[in-house]
Amino acid sequence: MKLSTFPYGVQKEIFDNMKIPNLFLLSFVSKNMKKLIKSSQMTRFKSISHIVNGKSISPGIDRRIYIPFMTMADNIMEISERREETKNDYFQLNVSGKTMDFRLSNQYKFAEAYFHPLDKEAAIESIHNYLVDIFGDTVDYQYVEHYKKFVPHLPKLSLCHSFWSGNGERIRDIKPIEEYIASSPVLKRTNMNLDTPDLFNPESKFYQIESIYLTLYTNTVPTFLRHFQGRQAFLTCYKWEILDLIEFMNRWKSGEECRKYKIGFHPNTDPIISHSYVVRKTDNRVASVSIQKEAFCFGVWNKTEEQFLRMVA
Repeated sequence: MKLSTFPYGVQKEIFDNMKIPNLFLLSFVSKNMKKLIKSSQMTRFKSISHIVNGKSISPGIDRRIYIPFMTMADNIMEISERREETKNDYFQLNVSGKTMDFRLSNQYKFAEAYFHPLDKEAAIESIHNYLVDIFGDTVDYQYVEHYKKFVPHLPKLSLCHSFWSGNGERIRDIKPIEEYIASSPVLKRTNMNLDTPDLFNPESKFYQIESIYLTLYTNTVPTFLRHFQGRQAFLTCYKWEILDLIEFMNRWKSGEECRKYKIGFHPNTDPIISHSYVVRKTDNRVASVSIQKEAFCFGVWNKTEEQFLRMVA
């Protein structure tokens, strides 16, 4: 029996119990099906804070589009360069006006899209436009990539750059990075292995990055915290003094750091798994704090202490 023959209430019940990757695939059946999925799942899709287009961990796959904190089975899709000419196992779908080759993942059953080597930019744009059409413009769409590689500049797409090679190599020459950050919009998220943040100008947009994962090799944590204006920081440092962190948190609680951290955590930032917090006296705002071995995590919420406690209860 065709799904379209069921009453709307039954259709919605079916959609409510389907995983998002399956809904995504089903939306390609027809314009009417896509419209029905969008209307029936509006509340569900609005609860999605952000969707990430990042590097895939699967062999032979270029990129992975996923909703963070879900399992591998809940990936929306994967994207890869088409390296073979055979048409076996492939089917074609119209993605925002562009015909693309797809096949299903044998293990997880989500969609795998393929593009030809000279067609990557167009493929990324078409897929992004389709995602926005399906999930709406309340979702934060993030594109994670090394800053030296191809990065699309598309509406409603936030850039999350990596400034390290992946082999633990620390950055000593920050001039090209400083120039890149200065010429770009404020980044949504980044990760970096940095010899010392003292190399950055205190007025640098580096300190305005909303969410930063930073590995430091010298005790320059106080310098970083003194200038940081983003939403959250995940710091790893093998040489630091606990008194420096206590001093920073005391300044923040007293309101000395009140000009900073005016924008609190939104749902599109990564969670700090800790119920430890400090409260700023000037406005009763809460900051989550976690200190574990070499790792220090600090992030400001746009909530009062009472609101925060109700949320974590």
